[in-house]
Amino acid sequence: MSGSLLLGIDIGTSSSKGVLCTPDGKIVASATVEHETSFPRPGWAEHDATAIWWGEFVTISRRLLSGRYSGADVGGVAVSAIGPCMLPLDASGQPLRPAILYGIDSRASAEITWLEEHLGEQRVFELGGMALTSQAIGPKILWLRNHEPEVFQRTAMVHSSSDYVVFRLTGEHVVDRHTASAFNPLFDIERLEWDGRYADIIIDGDHLPRVMNANEIAGTVHSAASDATGLNIGTPVTAGTMDVAAEALSVGVTNPGDMMLMYGSTMFLLNLVKQHRPDRRLWTAAYSLPNRRAMTGGMATSGLITKWFREELCGEERRIERETGESAYSQLCDQAASVAAGSDGLVCLPYFAGERTPLHDPLARGMFAGLTLRHTRGHLYRSVLEGIGYGVRHHLEIMRELDAVPDRIVAVGGGTQNDLWMQIVSDITGVSQQLPEHTIGAAYGDAFLAGLATGLIDSVDVLHDRWVRIRRTIEPNHTSSATYDTAYEVYRNLYAHTRDDLHRLDRP
Repeated sequence: MSGSLLLGIDIGTSSSKGVLCTPDGKIVASATVEHETSFPRPGWAEHDATAIWWGEFVTISRRLLSGRYSGADVGGVAVSAIGPCMLPLDASGQPLRPAILYGIDSRASAEITWLEEHLGEQRVFELGGMALTSQAIGPKILWLRNHEPEVFQRTAMVHSSSDYVVFRLTGEHVVDRHTASAFNPLFDIERLEWDGRYADIIIDGDHLPRVMNANEIAGTVHSAASDATGLNIGTPVTAGTMDVAAEALSVGVTNPGDMMLMYGSTMFLLNLVKQHRPDRRLWTAAYSLPNRRAMTGGMATSGLITKWFREELCGEERRIERETGESAYSQLCDQAASVAAGSDGLVCLPYFAGERTPLHDPLARGMFAGLTLRHTRGHLYRSVLEGIGYGVRHHLEIMRELDAVPDRIVAVGGGTQNDLWMQIVSDITGVSQQLPEHTIGAAYGDAFLAGLATGLIDSVDVLHDRWVRIRRTIEPNHTSSATYDTAYEVYRNLYAHTRDDLHRLDRP
């Protein structure tokens, strides 16, 4: 007989994490593994699905089940992962190439242009509820068809990330509706089912997984997966979902008006909307809970820029960190905190890897504008944090246009450890941010989904009653509003006025 513990594992861009939870939300064990993302060519981003996605699921599962707990204690499993990704499998279920990652991989730009010209931008938008961008899986499948025809011919099934792990656990080819929403133009956002009108151009439905809800059971752990992971044969496994949907659930985003703001390697916004309102500037998707729709957005770089800044520009701070243990990030925050709002006339465009929403411009580039000899490293770092804040404001203004202003915003991710960054974002946007007592991440939301799917948790209400507690709220300081309003206007104008020249720099 299965146990009552819930196993949730999330595979991220640079690390993976797993938790074992009781049905009332208590974490009894956790484990984390780090990995690298491959950038084999400019505009490309890839993962080895076997080594990273499946390999780290196995490693984490083994770690969690090798001590006090065993597979017999686990009553349900759910997995989430980065996405949307594109992974072709052969007839035996083996990956045919490294997985092509989500919007940070922009290799299919020509395919996006071709599809829009031949299918019609409006028709594609009406079908999928969003414009074709580097986030879409359909153009990446077409890229495979055009550039690696031998691989495409051998492709029997196309998976994303979490659903590939579900396949390795259960042998079932399924995908949750939140992930499937990104397969446009192959998915009908109104019916939440595959649409075959472009099968001859891209790929037919026989090569796509069966669509399910994320809180449904996809299958059970089979013998080979049991041997690899330590889970018992027959343990129920959910359909899986993308990390952002699981992370939003993990902090209580369950009702229309709830929004998650995720401070991660990339900044991500997920807003549950009262009314389905597709807009070309944002993404539209199903959610990890049924009968809910999400308006989402994702900036290409946020935490990735702060990491770049630390690695490339902060040798002295890293030396102090090595010698004293004081974090280089903490030192940078101290320097930035001593700088006035607006960074003394310095504005950063945070488009260091192009930009996803709302620009949909893979050729956008980063910029520091207004540099003078008086500016210091602290000014530069504060302007990075402010630039990301301006990007969040841009998204919220679009949501306001669409009558989709969130009632409450819950902040999550590693960046929430940076109090200065969070305060800057609230000051720039003029909105409050709730901070949960524990921001454990998507793996925690996975564990909750496993409980819902298996019946070990009987209601979504349990999430608010026992799993999620708000620790504090970041309130905006309006004394800097005028300064930030001016800087934000400059931020918006900079991109509009320099876009063409920055595109030229990409093609010298």
